[in-house]
Amino acid sequence: MRYVGIFLKYFFRNILRPLSFVPAVVMMYIIFQFSASPALESTGVSSGVCMKIVNLADETLELGYSYEHKAYLAQKIEYPVRKLAHFSEYALLAVCVALPFYVYGLRGIWLVLLTCFICGGYACTDEFHQSFVPGRSPQLKDVCIDTAGAFCGVIFTRIVGFIGRKTIFRPLCNEPKKKRSRE
Repeated sequence: MRYVGIFLKYFFRNILRPLSFVPAVVMMYIIFQFSASPALESTGVSSGVCMKIVNLADETLELGYSYEHKAYLAQKIEYPVRKLAHFSEYALLAVCVALPFYVYGLRGIWLVLLTCFICGGYACTDEFHQSFVPGRSPQLKDVCIDTAGAFCGVIFTRIVGFIGRKTIFRPLCNEPKKKRSRE
């Protein structure tokens, strides 16, 4: 039974910990793919999402809007929906970046600074990448929105980590330490 414990400790420390960075890389790839789509394609996707939101609200609240009014409302909410998408994808990226650092023991202000630096840097390179995509252009406003989303994501990670350490994982954090005998 002792060997099983040693194996599990080795497995978690040397195999799973390094793999904890994979979700961050996957999220960066997803963001890159969104940015690589030309302006017309991106606008079409946003318009479709906005139309689905308006249709859902119309059906749920039984408003009985005409198609023209739904299209008008979808057009009105497109800008906030696009910016909320920027915010949320970078908040998720920050969670994916902060969790591995948290697992490796990085805490406090250094976790916030490093995560925001990585996500903010990626936002800058992402906007630069958009300058090469037809119909798209880099915008400082998007970098600010992305960085704000990253900041909220890392704060969320810190809160969840703190609560987890104080509740769910408390027995693991407070393992009895072996006392050295002074002989």
